[in-house]
This record gives sequence, C-alpha cells and structure tokens, in this order.
Amino acid sequence: MKTGLVVTAHPGDFVWRAGGAIALHARRGYRMKVVCLSYGERGESQFAWKEAGATLASVKAGRKGEAERAAGMLGAEIEFFDCGDYPLKLNDAHFDRMVDIYRELNPAFVLTHALEDPYNFDHPEAAHFAQQTRVVAQAMGHKPDAKYQYSAPPVFLFEPHQPEMCNFKPQVILNIDEVWETKRKSFEILAAQKHLWAYYERVALQRGMQGGRNSGKAMTYGEAYQRLFPMAVEELA
Repeated sequence: MKTGLVVTAHPGDFVWRAGGAIALHARRGYRMKVVCLSYGERGESQFAWKEAGATLASVKAGRKGEAERAAGMLGAEIEFFDCGDYPLKLNDAHFDRMVDIYRELNPAFVLTHALEDPYNFDHPEAAHFAQQTRVVAQAMGHKPDAKYQYSAPPVFLFEPHQPEMCNFKPQVILNIDEVWETKRKSFEILAAQKHLWAYYERVALQRGMQGGRNSGKAMTYGEAYQRLFPMAVEELA
C-alpha cells in the first residue's frame, strides 16, 4: 500500500492547507498519516478560550477531539506529539519517534509547512523538524540494528496563510474538486477556528481558477504546493 505523511504544527493546519490532498489520496487507496506536533492549545484556539471556564486541559482535550474527527473525515490516521505550541517544544524523544515514523511508513511523499513564516514561528520550526528527521531516517548509524526499508520522500510545502510574506511560490496546484465537499465539511469540525472557514474556501477557489488556467482543464477547487527538491523526469512533455 502506498502511503503519505503530513507533518503539521497545529490541528487546523492540516485541514485548511492539505485536507484536499489527504482526502484525495485516501480515496485512491493511500494510507495517510498526520503527525500533529501540538494541540494548538495556546495560539490556535481563539474561540475555545472564550468559553466560560476554559482551562488549558479543557482546550487541549477539545482540540484533540476536533483534530481526530477531522482526520477521520478526511480518511487519515493521526498521531499527536503534545509538545506544546507558541512555541513548539520539541525534544529528543519527539525526534526519535519522528524518525521511526518515517521508517515505519516509508511515505511516497511528505507534506509540511513553508520554510518561512514571520507571523508564526511554529510553522517553519515544524518544517525544519520534518526535513531533519526525513534525512536522519536514512542514516544507517541512527539505531544501527534497526531493520527497515526507507527512501527519503519528496517534500511538498503547503500554502501558508499569507504566502506573499513567506516567500512561497506555488509550483504544483492539486485539483481537489472530487473531494472538496469532504474538505469543506471538515472545516466545520474546527469550531475553535470558525473565523477561517470562509477564508480557506476563497483560497481553494482562487487556486482552482489558477490551476484551470495553467492546465487547460476545468478545475474549481485547488490546493497549492511548493516542491522542496527537484523532480527527476525523462521528458518534459
């Protein structure tokens, strides 16, 4: 079975920015796994903190439940690292677990954050973590007795909230028309960030229009990605 891996800083990130890719590949038979580094309990839960009697524990529990339901709707499994957010506090145990996940899953591709984001340092931190562990997973000297078959996968960076401020240039626009309704329904699970529902629908429409213009094929909804590494091909057409 082919597999795909998504490494995300907070629960909402994989829904807004990669939900279409997750649902599309899951529908096509891929085993999709989301690694969510935090519950987004400090900086990504605005509406949850406005509820009477909200505590750190209650907000974390609520966001965990939302993320699990959203991942399930999209067709993915999800694993939480609970490393805290704003800022992320990744440690050696998190690092080792991430390397193990790469080796266990041997993904065909990995999706993660843009390399820059002046508005949210958790995002490039997550991207750096995903890249570093991707490379270390190849190293025979890391847990040298381990038995695994692993090839470092191509990396696609999903679109940040303000791409023009993050040096993000879309190089791949994925047609998500056939799974758009699933992605849109997954938005509604994220009640703690309801202010973003309409915003990311507009983003999907904009990328769909651009995708149709660049491909010459009808497309209404799209997701934009930036390749981190060159793609080897045998012909250009």
